[in-house]
Amino acid sequence: MEYFRPIAMTDPARPAGAFALAGGWCWFDRVELLSRAAQGRVIPAAQVPAPVLHRLTAPRPAFAGLTLDRPRLMGILNVTPDSFSDGGRFLAPEAALAQAQAMAAGAEIIDVGGESTRPGAAEVPVEEEIARTAPVIRALRDGGLSAPISIDTRKAPVAEAALAAGATIVNDVSAFDFDPALGPLVARSEAPVVLMHAQGVPATMQDNPLYGDVLLDVYDALAQRLARAEALGIDRTRIVLDPGIGFGKTQAHNLALIRGLSLFHGLGCAILLGTSRKRFIGAIGRAEAPETRAPGSIATALAGVAQGVQVLRVHDVAETRQALRLWQALNTDHLEDEA
Repeated sequence: MEYFRPIAMTDPARPAGAFALAGGWCWFDRVELLSRAAQGRVIPAAQVPAPVLHRLTAPRPAFAGLTLDRPRLMGILNVTPDSFSDGGRFLAPEAALAQAQAMAAGAEIIDVGGESTRPGAAEVPVEEEIARTAPVIRALRDGGLSAPISIDTRKAPVAEAALAAGATIVNDVSAFDFDPALGPLVARSEAPVVLMHAQGVPATMQDNPLYGDVLLDVYDALAQRLARAEALGIDRTRIVLDPGIGFGKTQAHNLALIRGLSLFHGLGCAILLGTSRKRFIGAIGRAEAPETRAPGSIATALAGVAQGVQVLRVHDVAETRQALRLWQALNTDHLEDEA
């Protein structure tokens, strides 16, 4: 099997004959042709088979009402006592509301999670996860928050309660592997969904993650999960895919995935990147405390934007928004109006 990774460029002076990447701000005129049997080689984009080229270039439809012609920020709101970065800070609905309102100045989506999925984390009972998340989501809506709210869960009952409370997106780190009832629920509800790749479950995923070729293995796994979701009746226009940085991956795996992110546009869906404050950033950037990892998190986020990633899941919303505005001013022909 052959894989086609567009070599993404961002120079505003796009040459004639170049193709827009996923209908967005990046373009490409060359593609790295990859396979498991031979070393990669670069070919002109015009030589890419027409169906593949269509998936690489077609504009992505709006996600939860948000156009994807510019990068979007998903702000992380953990209502857990044990998340690796901010566990316990926003358990109370009042604290969660204040944090969501602060993030809403720069983030277009608020992602609410009630179960830590950090390496080594234990599973949270369904009733407890619902008690943590549904009241917070309801409080956000009652408090006037109109932005899309995502429920970060692997479990159908939690998602169902969250959607009833006002959530609009389901974000499943297991891509329907953990709870077989979650896919049919998403199909019935017609909610947009994020499907993430993970090798194993949080309790054991970092014990000894192994891949033949991590970039191609994750691509194939996401293709299989995408096909399963479509078989359930979930249209790909409602699906965003996430390669799952840090979920059953070593530092070397994470770096290989970030370097090769543009490959995933070949799946024909929008791409989400979540690197914020993760362990490999601390290791490379020499920042032991998660809350000191904003600079490294922003560096990886901008690396994703430079490859056409449409959604960034971040803790440090204001800082990332500032960096993104400067990146856009330097690398595109205009600065988007974010009002």
